[in-house]
Amino acid sequence: PAESLEAWRPMLDDLHKALGRPVRAVSVATYEGIAQAISEQRVDIAFLSGRLALDAVSQQNMQVIGRLTRGDGSRGYYAVLLTSKDSRLRTLGQLLGQPGKWRFARGEALSVSGYLVPETQFFAARGLDSDTYFKSVHIDNHQNNALAVANGEADVATNNTADLERFRQHFPDQYARLNVLWKSTLIPHAVIVIRNDLPPALREQVAAFITGYGKGKDGARETANLKLIHDISGFAPAGNGELVPFADIEYALEQRRASSAQWVSDSAREARFRKIRIDHDTLVARLRDK
Repeated sequence: PAESLEAWRPMLDDLHKALGRPVRAVSVATYEGIAQAISEQRVDIAFLSGRLALDAVSQQNMQVIGRLTRGDGSRGYYAVLLTSKDSRLRTLGQLLGQPGKWRFARGEALSVSGYLVPETQFFAARGLDSDTYFKSVHIDNHQNNALAVANGEADVATNNTADLERFRQHFPDQYARLNVLWKSTLIPHAVIVIRNDLPPALREQVAAFITGYGKGKDGARETANLKLIHDISGFAPAGNGELVPFADIEYALEQRRASSAQWVSDSAREARFRKIRIDHDTLVARLRDK
């Protein structure tokens, strides 16, 4: 959290000047912490990964106004499963063929790359539940999970390609010990959301500042500020439709939960699947509604 505050401070100082009003930064150590801050309306504008942004838009009266752009032009990043180069665990076949043997480190349940994408694309796709498949499950942030694998405290861990870039800079020796065992499909970059109950003129002013940052007459200085946030080249205009892939992820998880549950009858089971499908279709339609 302290590093994040320091990295964002120059850009937020410029936002303060552009708006002519104070801007107070909130940075927390957990996904649950920021979700709580948003639900308590202690946050007006937020930089969020997809799952948190989906909750903010669908439940907390917020909307997407911009999406992150990277200097390399990428449209997203990838979730990965990490092992150690020195580990006995060297192949996916070994991972999938020996339930109850390996120690697993993952992110929080709201973490897109730390839990949601690996859980849906890798585990659920094979009829597995990571919380019951492994010998042990440890939940922590990306950095600590990567350290756990590098130091032999976990056999396999979730992570993502963007955080691994930061990890390589801070922990080059430990990074050299890591091996990527599996990589997901592309995950869209994080987004900026803002509260809908702020005055429309203020929302427009914030959106214009964020999407124009690094592109104006003071572009060189502003671009340097963005680089402090780790190779962010800026923010492109975006809407709630950016979050449809994350609604699909949640849909897949809900389907798996329903499939593994015990039902009093086939009709009750089918009713649950029908509700999951209707809720998903309704949410997607809402997200795509301009």
